[in-house]
Amino acid sequence: MSTLARILRSGEGRAGAALLVIFVLLALTAQLVFPGDPLGITAPPLLAPFTDSAHPLGADRLGRDIAAELAWGARTTLLVALASALAALTLGTIIGTLAGFLGGWVDDVLMRISDAFQTVPAFLLAMALISITGPSLPAIVLAIAAGAWPQPARIARAEIRSLRERDFVAAARVAGMHPLAIAFREILPNALTPVISLAAIIAAAAVLIEAALSFLGFGDPNRPSWGSMVAEGRAMLRSAPSLSLIPGLALMLIVLAIHLLGRGYAKALRVRELVA
Repeated sequence: MSTLARILRSGEGRAGAALLVIFVLLALTAQLVFPGDPLGITAPPLLAPFTDSAHPLGADRLGRDIAAELAWGARTTLLVALASALAALTLGTIIGTLAGFLGGWVDDVLMRISDAFQTVPAFLLAMALISITGPSLPAIVLAIAAGAWPQPARIARAEIRSLRERDFVAAARVAGMHPLAIAFREILPNALTPVISLAAIIAAAAVLIEAALSFLGFGDPNRPSWGSMVAEGRAMLRSAPSLSLIPGLALMLIVLAIHLLGRGYAKALRVRELVA
């Protein structure tokens, strides 16, 4: 049975996958359903939700369509979550593999660098880097990944260290394979499973960090963001609470979806280990 099938066998996996599919479809169809500039003024200011079929979720105080911002903001959120998790896992896996396989002073240097990054909270590190580079989507992705890579690096290192003395590694050495080829072609594929299990944690954290950065004004000003939507509506919480509640609810649901999918993946791994 495939890993995906095992994930979908659990209630958490099915619920998480269903929620995530909704957000993915929302992001993919944003340009078709809401063509044009999502930040353009297209409605009367502070239009209440469900009072105009053309703007079902209403409009903010500038007259921007909440539904359009929400759909286009889903693109930003999913892109940041996916790219940040991929960058952090890739960088962490490479560094962890080198540290675990080579050992010695290479291991010491790389792990001390990891310690240095781990001493700074991920959000503060991201905010500091964005302050230096300026707010843009690539900068936000790299800033979030910079704070997230040490954890997969340490897990990859531990797995590599436990595998590097196995018989198949000794056979590869006898066959004359280059040490880096042994590390990345022979050992790493057998160590990836626990590293990949961190993807959900990193992606969920990336969603929250990106929203917090946008809330504080460090997000990409040219892209709709759920965090900036919450910030825009905080001045109108009493008179128009939906301006903050709608994007806030979307943030809660997408983090919940990622968390549930991660739990489903963890259960699938346990089932596979029992079967094996």
